[in-house]
Amino acid sequence: MATNDIIKKYAKLLVNYSLGLKKGDKFLIQSTYLAEELLTEVYALALKAGAYPEFKIALNGTEKIFFDNASGSQLEYISELSKYVYENYDVVLNVLAPFNLKELQNVEPAKKQKCGAARAELNKIFMKRAAENKLRWTLCVFPTNSEAQECGMSQSEYADFVYNCCFLNEDDPIGCWKKLESDQQRIVDFLNNRKEIHFKGSNIDVRFKTTGRKWINSSGKHNMPSGEVFTAPVEDSVNGTVRFSYPGIYMGQEIADITLEIKDGEVIKAHAAQGQELLNNILEIPGARRFGEAAIGNNRRVNKFTKNMLFDEKMGGTIHMALGTAYPETGGKNESGIHWDLLADMNDGKILADGKTIYENGKFAIG
Repeated sequence: MATNDIIKKYAKLLVNYSLGLKKGDKFLIQSTYLAEELLTEVYALALKAGAYPEFKIALNGTEKIFFDNASGSQLEYISELSKYVYENYDVVLNVLAPFNLKELQNVEPAKKQKCGAARAELNKIFMKRAAENKLRWTLCVFPTNSEAQECGMSQSEYADFVYNCCFLNEDDPIGCWKKLESDQQRIVDFLNNRKEIHFKGSNIDVRFKTTGRKWINSSGKHNMPSGEVFTAPVEDSVNGTVRFSYPGIYMGQEIADITLEIKDGEVIKAHAAQGQELLNNILEIPGARRFGEAAIGNNRRVNKFTKNMLFDEKMGGTIHMALGTAYPETGGKNESGIHWDLLADMNDGKILADGKTIYENGKFAIG
């Protein structure tokens, strides 16, 4: 399939399925100019749908310039424009198209911590309106050379990987996502009738309650690609130890081999083989010692770790848990300036619900 054809299919999938754009929608598109090919297709379709599309486009190197030059008050400043968008717009599309994934590698951890903590109010506004379905949003990727290098592929190989994960090589991508949604709904319906979940595997033994919480079927609306089911644990019910077998990525910096010990919902010990200082700083962000999400990846097309959690957390045969803010639609109460997903392999593990095995060796075993 010609590149231009697949970009057109991508734009249609985002506009017609993920975002469901309609007449009168105030619509913000955020990205870098590297995604111009996709952005212009989305823009045209948005206009045809009767929406009011606008752009916020980032320039190369500006994030590093910000952290190198910003004062303490500037690090903590929340843009009035961003706040206005989250309070008033109907739809937001974020297209990840980075210039340099290592741009923030050497930024002082304390600066990242200060910036992350300051976003708590903005995150709360965003998540509240999203949960009320007053703000529709989607996060996706336009394949760039920087991303390809990060996961050991050529740019064309990475593009093929991205498009395959989004079902864009299929004749009817929207039909494929609707089928995945139907398949996952059976899992969600089952889990919503259970009270306690137990993740058990190699260096993983953690339990949490889900009473009064809701499992969500993530099927390509907020994330593209998607393919996961998730909830928010009852905040003080998480207990145990979990080693995240994949590195945690925070603002472009890698934290390797993270092990957390949790008691009554709070992280009481945290160790990393690499990046301990940054891990310590993250945990000092208010709300970051409690979990806002527990989830199970279910997309078998995501078959390679890419260091991009948009893809990695959907990987079939994995679980992830997020420190920080909970999605309100799950019933979660935790609030924070961050929502930081951490990923673990479960291909040799099992998941129990109310004491019974429902998932083993990377697959659900629900009758």
